[in-house]
Amino acid sequence: MVWGLLKGLWTTFKSMFEAPITYQYPEIKRPVRERFKGRHYLHRYENGLEKCIGCSLCAAACPADAIFVEASENTDEQRYSPGERYASTYEINMLRCIFCGYCEDACPTEAIVLGHNYELSFMSRREAIYTKEMLIMPVPQNGKPTPMPVGPGEFDKSIPEMEDPK
Repeated sequence: MVWGLLKGLWTTFKSMFEAPITYQYPEIKRPVRERFKGRHYLHRYENGLEKCIGCSLCAAACPADAIFVEASENTDEQRYSPGERYASTYEINMLRCIFCGYCEDACPTEAIVLGHNYELSFMSRREAIYTKEMLIMPVPQNGKPTPMPVGPGEFDKSIPEMEDPK
């Protein structure tokens, strides 16, 4: 019994002389690991079109039922994504999200990505619901904002991944 007590005190005594591992949080941000899953982002193609095609596979894969997607039809006058549909409403309830990454795995176009931002705080429940406007990345330098008018049958030529390899 005394031996166990002395062993515990020795461990405490040793740790008194070690340097503390404390980050001064607001000034020094702790680096995250590569596999860390944080805040969600909706990506765009290089030309500005949204990658999300409104298929709702992310919402179906979410075990916490935190994602709501409502799809609408694309037209040649107003094109948001290269597919037939786009996500007119995209919401993630961050209070329900468990940051599992299933939405990222289920997305066929790699539109939704979990980033490395871990600074998520809310003062009300309404602030915790991230809308499409909050999630979508800005338009790239050479891109055009959506909706963009595209001629009939020309939208597939505006996406770099779909160009002919000629």
